[in-house]
Amino acid sequence: MPNYYAACTLGLEQVLADELASLGADQIEVKKGACAFAAEPVVAYRACLWLRSGIRVQQEMARGRATGRAELYDLVKSVDWSRSIAKDGTLAVDGAVKDSWANDTRFPVLVVKDAICDQFREVHGVRPDVEKDRPDLPIKLVLRGDEAILYRDLGGAPLHKRGYREIQHKSPLNEALAAGLLLLAELDPMAPLVDPMCGSATFLVEAAWIAMDRAPGLGRSFAFERWRDTDQAAWQSAYDDAERRATAGQDRCPQLAGNDRHPGAIAIAEQALRSAGLTGKVTLRHGDAGDWVPPFEPAAVVTNPPYGERLQPDAAELVDSWRALGEFLHGQCRGATAHVLCGNPDLPRHLGLRSSRKHPVNNGPIECRWLRYEIDAIGEVRGR
Repeated sequence: MPNYYAACTLGLEQVLADELASLGADQIEVKKGACAFAAEPVVAYRACLWLRSGIRVQQEMARGRATGRAELYDLVKSVDWSRSIAKDGTLAVDGAVKDSWANDTRFPVLVVKDAICDQFREVHGVRPDVEKDRPDLPIKLVLRGDEAILYRDLGGAPLHKRGYREIQHKSPLNEALAAGLLLLAELDPMAPLVDPMCGSATFLVEAAWIAMDRAPGLGRSFAFERWRDTDQAAWQSAYDDAERRATAGQDRCPQLAGNDRHPGAIAIAEQALRSAGLTGKVTLRHGDAGDWVPPFEPAAVVTNPPYGERLQPDAAELVDSWRALGEFLHGQCRGATAHVLCGNPDLPRHLGLRSSRKHPVNNGPIECRWLRYEIDAIGEVRGR
């Protein structure tokens, strides 16, 4: 079976591993910010379609010693790249270097491009073009010490780009991170859920799609669809199955509601919900979180409030936001379980609650904690 490498946000590695196992991946090895695994190609196709926490899925094409240009060139040419693309196809090469003979990625990336183009020119008399935006064959080179690894990226564009967020909020939450945090929270998918500081509604969209059994990759394209060695019948079968499941689950959306004090964020959220096929399924409100009364009694709360690194307001505004969130949790969420993402350890105390779990996770470069609060009938924390 081919070997693959799936990347994710730091802190979501076990969530990704569980997702891969459910899709039929074998020999799963959890790494920092990723999982390596073995699988038949159709499992990798399904991974691109179904992974909620994954950012990329890459197939290992070659691995070997490379202490200079000649060894790297020969390693690249040992792969028959015509199995991936035709002579008039396009490619792009990205690179990562650590403790290697190369000081940066520019020269080794050029070596990879030259080797592939030379191979095509020798056999076909022509070479593929380089296309940065939407290449047929996205290649990743990893130089680590004396070893080089060549991957081809099945997705092309990162998997978190679902297609429903055409306009970016000022401080958007990555779709794969939002979905991974929801899976990490182990919530009942059908539990009434609210986000009192919803931004562009990423948590709400991902929660709806989880409950509705909708594959996050439906409606977008993947690079592997254009590869010559893709099993198109197997891929079509996997896609048809995902469409059937989405159709069967379209009426299983739980009660969902969001609030945000920024009118621009609510406008973006409304557009995202329309693009995600969730018109009429989620209630949105513009206003302060501390004043919000949801249209139903929430069983679950998930939110990503400002914590300084994103919006960089003054300290008083930050504290006011967290106090408003605390007022909402105390006043409207008795008996609920709340999960709050925070990248500033000084702010959670303003909620007036004690967390029962703190899971480390990154939001981009920011080290955060996914905080869990279990609020009892009188608005206090229920200890574990």
